[in-house]
Amino acid sequence: MTARIAPAEPPFPDDVQDWLDRTMPPGKAPLRLFTTLAKDTRLFKKFFSAGLLDRGNLSLRQREIVIGRTTALCGSEYEWGVHIAIFGERVRFDSAQVHSLACGGSNDPCWNREELLLLRLCESLHQKCDLDDRLWNELREVFGEGALLELLMLAGFYRTVSYLTNALRLALEPDSARLPVC
Repeated sequence: MTARIAPAEPPFPDDVQDWLDRTMPPGKAPLRLFTTLAKDTRLFKKFFSAGLLDRGNLSLRQREIVIGRTTALCGSEYEWGVHIAIFGERVRFDSAQVHSLACGGSNDPCWNREELLLLRLCESLHQKCDLDDRLWNELREVFGEGALLELLMLAGFYRTVSYLTNALRLALEPDSARLPVC
């Protein structure tokens, strides 16, 4: 697969390089998505200012469940693979959970009640761009208003990321996980 827009090459403008240095582990090359967005400094900055990987209202595991399920539903092997490779072990996804994020869903027995709610949220937003009152009320029993807002924004942001990675035809990163065949 050939990328539709070639990534920018270093040296990057100072403000872009600063973002990359803060985002990437030492000695690790920037992701293709980041260097492609670096073709337009304004868009690069907008993308990074909208990110939700900071310490917010959700745990890292909760965020990765939403990111993993959203990107899988959108068919973004690039983004799904990056997150599973970087965060999957850190958040203790087992093999059944990794497979469920890609091929299963909100009925799989490998998740607890709270995690199943997160999967239902992702599936409902993907299918209807909405949450029915029943699911909303179940989510409110577990998550505060700040967390609910963050969940909606997180799922929406990673749907956008999926659009980017799919439409740009980004090649997979060397250490990325592959989406399983469902």
